[in-house]
Formats: sequence, structure tokens, C-alpha cells
Amino acid sequence: MSESGPRRKLAAILAADVTGFSKMMGENEDRALHNLKICRAITDESIKIHHGRVFGSAGDSVIADFASPVDAIVAAVEFQKNLLDRNNEVAPEDQMRFRVGLNLGDVIVEGENLYGDGVNVAARLETLAEPGGICVSGKFHDEVRRKLNLGFVSSGLQEMKNIEEPVHTYMVEIASSSKVLETFAVPVLEESTTKASHALSSNEVKVPAIAVLPFTNMGGDPEQEYFADGISEDIITNLSLWRTFPVISRNSSFTYRGQSHNLKQVAHELGARYIVEGSVRKGGNRVRITAQLIDTDEDHHLWSERWDRTLEDIFDVQDEVSEAIARRVAPSVTGHEQKRLTRKRPENLSAWEEYLQGLRCYYERPRTDYDDPGLTQARLHFENAIELDKTLSDAHAYLAICGASHLVQRISKDSEKTLNDMLLHGRKAEALNPENPLSLLGISIAHFFRGIHPIALDHAQRAVKFNPSFAMSHFWLGLAEVHSGEYHQGENSILKAFELSPADPDMMHFHGVLYFACLGQGKYEDALEAIDKALLRHPDVGHHLGFRAAVLGHLERGSDAKSALDRYLTLRPNLKVREDYRSIFVPNSALADPIIEGLIKAGWEPEE
Repeated sequence: MSESGPRRKLAAILAADVTGFSKMMGENEDRALHNLKICRAITDESIKIHHGRVFGSAGDSVIADFASPVDAIVAAVEFQKNLLDRNNEVAPEDQMRFRVGLNLGDVIVEGENLYGDGVNVAARLETLAEPGGICVSGKFHDEVRRKLNLGFVSSGLQEMKNIEEPVHTYMVEIASSSKVLETFAVPVLEESTTKASHALSSNEVKVPAIAVLPFTNMGGDPEQEYFADGISEDIITNLSLWRTFPVISRNSSFTYRGQSHNLKQVAHELGARYIVEGSVRKGGNRVRITAQLIDTDEDHHLWSERWDRTLEDIFDVQDEVSEAIARRVAPSVTGHEQKRLTRKRPENLSAWEEYLQGLRCYYERPRTDYDDPGLTQARLHFENAIELDKTLSDAHAYLAICGASHLVQRISKDSEKTLNDMLLHGRKAEALNPENPLSLLGISIAHFFRGIHPIALDHAQRAVKFNPSFAMSHFWLGLAEVHSGEYHQGENSILKAFELSPADPDMMHFHGVLYFACLGQGKYEDALEAIDKALLRHPDVGHHLGFRAAVLGHLERGSDAKSALDRYLTLRPNLKVREDYRSIFVPNSALADPIIEGLIKAGWEPEE
């Protein structure tokens, strides 16, 4: 028996296009198409993550359907926000603004395509939207208005071509979208993370995900259940700040609450390799919290830890423990991944593995002036990672960070080119992930070495804001502060970095910032202790030898100061006048004169 008519369904339809795209194509086709490709990656990712399907695309237009209008508008709000963030970071000629129309209506299904007024109205609504805005139909608005913390402004009845009746329309207040995005945030799982741009092998390695299972309430008090859940939720939130690994959402992890489970099976179902699990036991005025990190692929416990605390301020306890666990998890996983890669030694590396190899070379290399093979190898791995996956924000960020070593270790043959490359990679990293602390640090470092300290400070402060548990952010903030003359603030920042990462591979540089903070405050004995600790780890770093000579000069240590100065001047034979030192030091630094003064007290006789 044949069908009586075409199949129909109710669908939420999203229609979007780029404002002024034809003009962009007329001005520079290659540039317009390049930017469109980047922007389409942003729009299509949000559509996919929120369960939509792109079924039409011609030129700069996008048309997609969703089973849920809530999913449709969250996807639209999300990609409009992400596109705005990108526009704020790129040149005006690279900016693109999309208009979006959303409708809920009956559509005709024919193969992979949809037809009918439900689709046509969405297309007409798109033309009514402001650039960067969203326009929805009255039917769509009625369906979502009570389900979302989102503002709408009525724009009245609108006549539409080939549509029989006028359509009531509403404009979405994009500025009110932050809480919506927080509520409906979806983690980027393995399938959408770090894809190589071409096939590497049949067993391609992707960025591993982490799942935090709800902590078990070991006591009989039902009130304790809320505290246990709060610990678990805070760990998920704090881990998400690291942005190094995908973190499985709370909604997914909490489906396993109160169940006995096989961790390997749970990890498989959640798409995670690493599991954090733990327990909470309350007794009187004390609480004991345990946690452990497990690699489910190898059935291996990476670490476990226990906290015993009083409950005088239960919320402080909750924050302290959750931050401590998150701070421990991310570096532990990174280190374990690097060891796993060393054991594996594959012939063909994925983008993620290239990135890990780059980190290993960068942090484990000896630090010497003029030549650093480990740094060269690190850069090569980061460049290979980008070649395989151009969306890898962290690899771009580390190329910017590597530039700092090229400058400080006197490796760069063209400092201006190095600075330009640092800024280029830092901005690329930020465009790919505006809230990645590493990307902000890349930009901060480039401005720091240009002597533009207010901008360096601003980006370092934002990096700390986006991940207060990331030691490197506090390090660069402290460095920007001391060179701006904010010595006390700089000391506080670097002490926080010590606290967060007491065994950091960059500890030499931590001690260097502490030296600056102490020298600026006239605490010369403390400054000497700090620079001696830096040199203990890497005794041949030239600029640190100069810092040591300067503080010994301030301490009036006579022969010790002269001996330290002679060793330094052997490495810096062209240091003849005061301006020579300023030319090799950080531009516009408040510390230049105190260090020059210390070198003179140590016996340096600059020419007039």
C-alpha cells in the first residue's frame, strides 16, 4: 500500500548567514573564505554539541534542525557569543557577524532535507535579525520563554513574503545569555577534541577525558549527602578551569550516584579514561574526605589522598578540598600521559602526542645561553601538533611562551621578529580559546618583553581569573608586577605560585621573580637567597649571574661581589655603558636602575 502523502514532523529550525558577505568576497575572496571556514567551525560545533543537524548550506548560509527548541536557541546563543569573542580578537577585516532566525513549525521530510513554511519562516526571521543577533517567531518564543533565563524584546507582527499570515517576532537579548550558557554547558568530549587534520594511524590518540563520580556519603546523616555532592560538583568546576582535558559534565557523572559500579565500564560509558572518586565521612565536628585518581585503561591508581578537617566553616572546607584535588589531578594526568607516551614510542604521533612531547622537551631541557637544543626540539613538536590540528590552542600558546626563552637565553637573532611571532601565536591561541590561561599568558609575555607592562598586567590578571589554581599564571602576574614597580604585590603573586606548584619544573624562574620582589623592597639577603636557589638548579644562566652580582654589590660583599661580576662580564663582554644593560634587560622596567646600581657597587665601571 503506497503512502498517502509526504512524511511530516515538528522541528525547531535555525537559519543563519553572514552580514555583508558578498562585499567581503568582492574585496578579498581568499580572506573571506578563510574566515568563513573558521566561523563555520564555530557555528557547526555548537549545533552538533546541542543535538542539531545541519541540512542545508549554500555560500555563507547555514540551516539546521533540532528536535528541541531549547537546544536550538542555546546553540545559537553559544555560537553568537563565541563569534563575538573571536571578533574582539581579530583585525576588523577578519570579523564576521551572523544573523540568526529561529522558528518552530511543521516541516516536510524528504530524504536528508526539510521543506515547508517551518523552514521558510526561519529564513525570513534571519533577515530581520541584527548583525550578531537572533530573531525568533512567536511560536518559538512561547515554547522557550519559561524554560530559560533569557531576555526577549517583542518586535511586533511582521509581514513575510509567501507566508499567509503575519508572524509575531521577538529579538533575543544576547547580553542576558551568560547564565543560560552556564546552565547548558556541554563538555567537549573526545570526538571533538584534538582531531588530526589527516589520518595518522588506525589507533589515533585523542585527548583523554576525566570524569568525577559523586563522592560517597559514608555517614548516616542525610544532610551530609549535600556536602558530598557539593565536593564533587566543585571538583568538576575547578577541573574545567584547567581546559587541558575534557571534563565530563555533572549531569552525566551523577547518573552513577549511589550505585556500585565497575570503573572500567563507567569510563567506557562516559567516554573517559581517568576517574576521580572518593568518600566523605562526618563525625561530630570533623569531616574526613578521601579521593583517588585512576587510569581505567591500565587499571592503575595514580594517587590517593585524605583530608581531615573541622567543620567550623563547612564551605571553606569544601572549597579547599575541591581546589586541592583539581590542582593535583591536572598535572598528575599530564605527567602520566607523558610517561605512557615514552613507553609507547609510536612511529607516528597524533597532535596530542606531539604536544605532550613538546611539553617534555620544554620542561626537562637544560637552560643555557645562546644555544638550547631542547628548546628547538620543543618548538618542533608544537609546530607539528599545529600542523596536525590547527585548533590546538595550547600548542600556539606554548610557541609564544617559547619565544620568551629565545629572548632571555640570547638565542634569538632578531628580537623584533621573535616578539611579532610570539604575539601572533598568542593571539591565535586566544582566538581559538579566549578563556585559556595559556593563550592569555602568550599575549602577556609578548607585551612584557616590549615593555608594555599595563597590557601585560591586564592579560596576566585575566589568566589568573580564568584559572586561579594555575601556578604559571601567578608567576607571570608576579613578573609583570615587579617590573612595574609593584614589588609587594609581585611577592604575593610568586609566593602563591610556590604554594600551587612546590615542585614546578620552572622553579628556577619562580626564584628569579622572588629575587626581583625582594631586591625592589631592599630585602637584599632574601634576594640573594632566592637567586642562589635559582642558580643551584641551572648554574650557567647568564642573566641570573648578573642578578647575583648586583645583589652582592648592594650587600657590599667586596671580593664575592667582584668575583660574581667578573664571571658575569665574561658572558656579557659588550656591556660597556648603562644603556647596554638597559638594551638587554626588560624595557621600561622599574628594576633596571637598582640592578645597574648593584653592578656598579660590585665593581662595574660603565663608560660615560
